[in-house]
Amino acid sequence: MVNDLMVAQNFTICGAGPAGTLAALYLARQGYQVTLYERHPDLRTAPVPRGRSINLALSTRGLRALAAVGLDPVIRPLAIPMRGRMIHSPQGELTFQPYGRTPDETIFSISRHRLNHALLDATTGWPNLDIHFSSRCVGLDLASMTLDIEDPLTRTVRPVRAQTVVGADGAFSAVRQALQRTDRYDYAQTFLPHGYKELTIPALPDGSHALPKNYLHIWPRQDFMLIALPNLDGSFTCTLFLAYEGAESFAQLTDDDAIRRFFDRHFPDVTPLMPTLLEDFKHNPTGSMVTIRCFPWQYAGRVVLIGDAAHAVVPFYGQGMNASFEDCFILDECLRRHNGDTRMAFRDYQQRRKVNTDALAELAYDNYLEMRAKVASPWFLFRRRLEYLMSAVLGDRFLPLYTMVSFTHIPYAEARARARRQEQWLDAGLLLGGLLGCFFLLWLLWQWVR
Repeated sequence: MVNDLMVAQNFTICGAGPAGTLAALYLARQGYQVTLYERHPDLRTAPVPRGRSINLALSTRGLRALAAVGLDPVIRPLAIPMRGRMIHSPQGELTFQPYGRTPDETIFSISRHRLNHALLDATTGWPNLDIHFSSRCVGLDLASMTLDIEDPLTRTVRPVRAQTVVGADGAFSAVRQALQRTDRYDYAQTFLPHGYKELTIPALPDGSHALPKNYLHIWPRQDFMLIALPNLDGSFTCTLFLAYEGAESFAQLTDDDAIRRFFDRHFPDVTPLMPTLLEDFKHNPTGSMVTIRCFPWQYAGRVVLIGDAAHAVVPFYGQGMNASFEDCFILDECLRRHNGDTRMAFRDYQQRRKVNTDALAELAYDNYLEMRAKVASPWFLFRRRLEYLMSAVLGDRFLPLYTMVSFTHIPYAEARARARRQEQWLDAGLLLGGLLGCFFLLWLLWQWVR
C-alpha cells in the first residue's frame, strides 16, 4: 500500500546475525509476516568458521532488548559475568579494575555462536516467520523493491519482491549500498591501522579455567594488546590487536620463530597456556576493524538499516552488539508509537539513533586508545578511583562514563556530553586542590623561615 500512510504487513530482513534475528522476533511478535534471508548455512548444523569471532560483551542495553522478547532467562545461562578488567603487566603482575561501582554492575562474556544459536532457536514456533539459509542478498532495486538473492554455492541469483526491507547484513551491507546510490547520500568508512587475530587458551585437564574466569583479561602494551574473555567450556577466547605494518606488526610475524619470540617477549605469562599458539596464529585469519557512518538510515518508509549496516564501530567498548540490540528495541517502540506507519516510524527511529551511534563510534575509538595504553597508567588509575569516590558521594548526580554506557539506558550522546562536563569539573577540582596545596606548602615554608 503506497500513500501518505505507509503501513507494512510484510517485512523482509537481510542478515540473520544476532541483530537481524532479534529484529525478526520483535516484528513477528507484533504480528507482521517476516521473511529472513541469511547468506551462511544454518549455524546450528554447520561447522563453526575458524577464528572469526571476537567474544561479545553483553551489558544492560542488550539485556533489556532481550528481556523485552522474553529471552533474558534463555541467554543469561550462556554467559559468564565479568566484574572488571584484570591487567597483566609485562612482569606478570595483576591489577584488578572493577567495571562498576557495585558488584552488581557486571558485563557478560558470551560466545557469538552460542548467542546466535539461541536466537535462531527462539524463532521456531512462529508461523509468521520464515528463514532461508544459504541465501545471500547481493542487491536491491529500490524502484521495484526487488531483492537479488544469491545461492552462494551455485552463484545463481533469483529475484524476490519485498514490501519492506530491513538491512541487517553487516558492515558491507548490500541493502545499504542500494541506498548509497540515491541522491545526497552520506557515507564514510574508516579502518583502524590495527587488525585482530583470534587465539585460544584451552581449559585445564580438569575442565577449569587457566586464568581467573570472572574478568576481562588485558595485556596492554602501548601500541598493541592482547585480551582474553572466558567461555563456559573452561577456555578463553583471546584476541591479539596489532598493527598491520611497522616494527612490531602482523607484517613482521611471518615465521614460527618470530611469532614465538614476540609472544615470549611481550606476553610471557600467557604463552605457556596457549599450546596451539603457532597453529592458531598461522591459520586463523587476520580481521580488519572499521567504523562506518551513513545517513539516512531509511528510504521512503520502505527500507531501514539496523546494526553494523547503519553504524559499524570498533569493538573496544563492548557496545557493538548492545547498540544493535538497542536498535531493535527502539525500532519496535517507533513502530508501535506510529501504529505501524513505517514512513513515520523509520524517520523517528533514525533521528533517535543516529546521533547516539555517532557518539558511540567516538567512545569506542577513545577506549581503543585507553585499553592498549592507558589502563596501566598510575594517573589513569588515580582518576578512575576518584571518579568512583565522587559517584559514591554524589550518587547518580556523578556517574562515571563507563557506568553510563554499560549499566544504564542513558543515550550514548547524552552520556558522552555529561562525562565531558564531569571531566571539566574534576580537572578544575584537581587544579584547585593543587593550588591550595602549593599555597599551604608556601605558607609552611614562610612560617619556618620566619
